[in-house]
Amino acid sequence: MPLMKYNLSYTAASLRIHDTLLVAEAMLSNSDLHSVDEQIGKGKMATGKRIRQELTKRLTNLTPQQMDYMVEAGLKDACKVAFLSICKTYDYIHQFVVEVLREKFIQFDYQVSDGEYITYYNRKVELHTELETLTESSLYKVKQVLFKILEEVGIIHSVRNKVLQPQFLSPEVERLIRKDNPELLRIFFFSDADIKQSPFLE
Repeated sequence: MPLMKYNLSYTAASLRIHDTLLVAEAMLSNSDLHSVDEQIGKGKMATGKRIRQELTKRLTNLTPQQMDYMVEAGLKDACKVAFLSICKTYDYIHQFVVEVLREKFIQFDYQVSDGEYITYYNRKVELHTELETLTESSLYKVKQVLFKILEEVGIIHSVRNKVLQPQFLSPEVERLIRKDNPELLRIFFFSDADIKQSPFLE
């Protein structure tokens, strides 16, 4: 049975936390989502619509509790929940973070090289032949936006200086992730032992 094709449409928008919160608030208040297009697109409706549709796709993968918390939380927690929505939406990003970055972090190896990304991509091409059809410019954007997202959420220091950063979750964000699926804590570099040892009572 062939693997499901990667959804790489995240190239339309990086983390964009302020726009994400705008869309989340509109969704929660049952407002007309088109009402935020002009603001998101800085006056360009078509651009705003394309970005808003991508952000909506991510937000629909959050639990109602995660969504409610994100719009009420401070910016740091909101960024963590927005990144959670990204990893729940795009397997290509989720797998890179867990299979490459988390493994490096656990081994106290914090510098991420372009070669490690290329190795990851080459490994995935063997399983996902649709990656072979991407143009050079598309391949560049897939990589560029991925690392921009990682910078925005604080997984790496910056796109230029790809050094892994320790991840700290507030008790509420951790609880919301555990209630959803504890395995998702891997995207924030939790070890297997820490995932199993829940500090929260069921």
